[in-house]
Amino acid sequence: MLTFLGFAMIATFLVLIMLKKMSPIAALVLIPALFCVFAGKGAHLGDYVIDGVGKLAPTAAMLMFAIVYFGVMIDVGLFDPIVKGILRFCKADPMRVVVGTAVLAAIVSLDGDGSTTFMITVSAMYPLYKRLGLSLVVMTGVAATANGVMNTLPWGGPTARAATALKLDAADIFVPMIPALAVGLLSVFVLAYVLGLRERRRVGTLVLPSGADEEPELVTVGTGIGAGTGTTAATAAGTGAGTAAGSGSAERPAGTAVPAAGSGAPASGGDAGEEGFQGLDPRRATLRPRLYWFNAGLTVALLTAMIMELLPIPVLFLLGAALALTVNFPHMPDQKARIAAHADNVLNVAGMVFAAAVFTGVLSGTGMVKHMADWLVGAIPEGMGPHMALVTGLLSLPLTYFMSNDGFYFGVLPVLAEAGAAHGVSPLEIARASLVGQALHMSSPLVPAVYVLVGMAKVEFGDHTRFTVKWAALTCLVVLAAGMVFGII
Repeated sequence: MLTFLGFAMIATFLVLIMLKKMSPIAALVLIPALFCVFAGKGAHLGDYVIDGVGKLAPTAAMLMFAIVYFGVMIDVGLFDPIVKGILRFCKADPMRVVVGTAVLAAIVSLDGDGSTTFMITVSAMYPLYKRLGLSLVVMTGVAATANGVMNTLPWGGPTARAATALKLDAADIFVPMIPALAVGLLSVFVLAYVLGLRERRRVGTLVLPSGADEEPELVTVGTGIGAGTGTTAATAAGTGAGTAAGSGSAERPAGTAVPAAGSGAPASGGDAGEEGFQGLDPRRATLRPRLYWFNAGLTVALLTAMIMELLPIPVLFLLGAALALTVNFPHMPDQKARIAAHADNVLNVAGMVFAAAVFTGVLSGTGMVKHMADWLVGAIPEGMGPHMALVTGLLSLPLTYFMSNDGFYFGVLPVLAEAGAAHGVSPLEIARASLVGQALHMSSPLVPAVYVLVGMAKVEFGDHTRFTVKWAALTCLVVLAAGMVFGII
C-alpha cells in the first residue's frame, strides 16, 4: 500500500507541475499532506514536517547566505573577467552561447556545490539568452546536466556517501570512473553543440554591430542596479520577441542584426521590468576594483575551507557573507541595499527548500521511500545477480531522482551491494555504478539547488523538467555504457 502511495504521490506531483496546474511550492506542500492522510497517518503530519524542516534547515541557511555572498561578489565585479571571457567567446552566436553555458557550468562545478554553480552560470548567461531570444530552458537544462556529471567529484557528495555507506576509499571509487565521467561530460558538450545549432536555426544568424566583438559588455541579473549606458554588442538590446521562459521564443529572420543598446530598442524584448533584467555598467557604483584581490582571496579561501570541511558549509557562507558585506560596503545603508537587492532570490529559494521539507518529511516519515526501494530491489530477477553493477547503474536513475542522495546511498546501496556480493560482484563496482544517475539527480524536485537554477533563470520548474529529464537520462546512460566499455563497471 505504501509503495503504491509513494509512487502515486511522486507521479501526481510531477504531472501537476509539468501541466502547470499548481505552483511547485503549493504542490510540494499540499500533495504530500493529502497522501499522508490517504496513508492513514495524518495525525503525524506535523511530526513529519518538523523532522523534514529540521533536516533541510542547514541547506536553506546555506542557500540563503550563499546567494547573498555570491550576489555581492557579482556586484563588486569579482566575476567580471570570467563573464567577459565567456561573452567574448560566445559573441552573438547561439551555438557558442549554449556551449559556453556548458563549459562555464562544468568549470564552476569544480567547487562541488550546485547552488553556487547555478548562481554564477545564470548570472553570466541569462542576459545573453534574453538579448538574443534564446530558450531559457536550454540554459537550465545544459547547466543542470553538466553540473550533474561534475557532482560526482569526491567532495561533491555522492562519492563520499557511497564510500561511507560501503566502507570504501573514495579515491578507489572515483579515480577509475574518470574516463567514463569524461565521456559523459563530453556528451554534455556535444548535446550543447546540437542544441546550440538548433537555437541558431530557430533565431537565425545574428550579426553584431561593427566593433562589437572587441569589448563585450558585462551583464548579470537580479542585482537591483540600474542599467548602465553605452552597452555594446554582447548585451545588445532586445529581440522584441517577448521571450518566455520556455522554448517558445518568437523567431527572428536570418541575418537580423542585434540593435545596440540605447538605440531605442527595448531591453530584453521590452520586458525588463517584469523579468528583472539589469545590464551592469562597467562603471557601476557597486564595483570595488581596489578590493578585487581581497574578494578573490576570500572566495578561494571559502571554497577551500568548504572542500576541506573545516566548518559546516552553512557556517562558512554565513561568515563569508557577513565579511564580504562589511569590507565591501562598510556603511549600513549600502549593506541594506545589497541585501534588499538579492532578497527576492533568497525568499524564493528558501521557500522552495522548506516546502520540499514537507515532501521529503512525508516520504521518509510514512515509510513510503523505504517500501518503494524494497519493492524495486525485490523486483530484480534472480538471474540478474551476476550483473548487479549494471542493475545498480540503471536503478540509480529513477532512485536518485525520486529520493535524496542520503536515502539512496545509505538506504538502498548497501542492499544492492549485498545482493551483488552474493554473486561475486565487487562492492567497488556497485559503488561506481551508483554514481551514474547524478546527471539526472540534479534536476530532481528534491534537490534544493535546482530551485536556485530555475528561480534565477525565471523558468517554470515544469518546463525545465519536461526539457531536461530526457537529455539528462541519456547522459547517464552514456556514462554507464562508457563504464562498461572501459571495464570500470
